[in-house]
Amino acid sequence: MTPQDAQAFLDENFAPWVRALDLTFTDISAGKATARMPITDDLTRMGDILSGQALAAMADTIMVFACFAHYGKVKPVATTNLDTVFLRPGVGTHVRCEASVVRAGKAMIFTRAVMIAEPSEKEIATATATFYVP
Repeated sequence: MTPQDAQAFLDENFAPWVRALDLTFTDISAGKATARMPITDDLTRMGDILSGQALAAMADTIMVFACFAHYGKVKPVATTNLDTVFLRPGVGTHVRCEASVVRAGKAMIFTRAVMIAEPSEKEIATATATFYVP
């Protein structure tokens, strides 16, 4: 799977509110996925800080693509657990999410993600998720 393949799959198959995050894939490799999201007025709250809901949705989505990258193809997965830790306010022009598979079993796959504000390069949140593989 290439970043272009990931982008096309997202654009054709994900809900409109996920597509509204305007995610752009920059890297897909063995068990890893990276994407960027612009920090816009639609995604910020009072104080021009990126909303936690947008960060959690971004992390969950990019970790799904890390699962796809692990398998080398699109394979159904379902989020069973998502834990997001907010480290500092999300400010800047974009946020980058770097997600990876930590461990893949037969029925469960464990992932983690780091979200980094651009241009400051400061970590603003981390997330972990467990996905069920039907």
